[in-house]
Amino acid sequence: MSTIHIDRLLETCVKRGASDLHLYVGRSPTLRLHGRLRSLETKPLEPEDTVALMKAITPERNQQELQEQGGTDFGFEFGTAGRFRTSVFMQRGNISICLRLIPSKLLSFEDIGLPQIVKSICRRPRGIFLVTGPTGSGKTTTLATMIDYINESFDRHIVTIEDPIEYYHYHKKSLVNQREVGVDVPSFSEALRRVLRMDPDVILVGELRDLETIEAALRAAETGHLVFGTLHTTTAHRTVTRIVDIFPTSQQEQIRVQLSESMVAVLCQALMPRCDVRGMTAAFEFMYVTNAIANLIRENKVFRIPSSIQTGRKYGMQLLDDHLFQLWVDGRIDKVEALDHAQSAGELQDKIEATESGKPLPPPGARVLQQEGDSEK
Repeated sequence: MSTIHIDRLLETCVKRGASDLHLYVGRSPTLRLHGRLRSLETKPLEPEDTVALMKAITPERNQQELQEQGGTDFGFEFGTAGRFRTSVFMQRGNISICLRLIPSKLLSFEDIGLPQIVKSICRRPRGIFLVTGPTGSGKTTTLATMIDYINESFDRHIVTIEDPIEYYHYHKKSLVNQREVGVDVPSFSEALRRVLRMDPDVILVGELRDLETIEAALRAAETGHLVFGTLHTTTAHRTVTRIVDIFPTSQQEQIRVQLSESMVAVLCQALMPRCDVRGMTAAFEFMYVTNAIANLIRENKVFRIPSSIQTGRKYGMQLLDDHLFQLWVDGRIDKVEALDHAQSAGELQDKIEATESGKPLPPPGARVLQQEGDSEK
């Protein structure tokens, strides 16, 4: 199997609008198309096929890492179509490859459906803004849109720390330096340690994956920088809990205080297939840190954050389940997708069933209160 073949597979991925290409021994090349896996009509790949495909795209340094560590990640340019973020790994002694297409065209706030208040947060001189969600929920695309907006609108020095670099940003009104972990710098924490000497205004940390990186990101936010980062949490209050829990118990109170002072917003997102047209749509939970929410973080009352989000609509705040319900009402996603991605599937189901039968909507938390009442009987 030659280089031409990998080019043909990548072209098919781009032409069909797929988000991912999977190349595994014993299976035909498979695309992820609008959230669903679809095999191409070719013969299943042999072990020598995946070896040849890997060699056609993998830099020498990464081939070495694959041999030593059993896996490697990198990105590469594919003409004008975009970049592919690539994960090559060993399984059952064979080489497997997963490629994610990062389109070259950046989306706008309107394309993604972000709350307009996010634009004003991008003007902020300091603070930490987290974009969270499971793998494949579009966090990278959302962050790239924010960075591009800052780049086009303000004169800032933006430094990104990524593993690997996905979207390329070029100097516009701002200066942009992108550092790739493993190529330009050995680790996220090392990059963050050095970044403050580079006179940055805005810092993007690809992933807040350990205590050292989170600590450095909080310090950067406190010392007058706007910091963007990602976590794999699914709701705003769980994001706060996850960060606090990473630290030893003796430090947690201090971290709550730091978070309450430096966190500006959390945007949680989930990506799912649309049912009205071909394509995907995102559902968002958005928390803007008001004084009331900062107090809840400081006083370790994060369980009250969802009700503060519900009353904070004027700031563009919304719960994920409320947005899923709205997407279902608008006919953009089906009921199954809404319930699959819901945080409280039971409550959302009650709302959907009430709407379908024309009854008034149950009040928030009704199912919980009912269950508590049943358990007392």
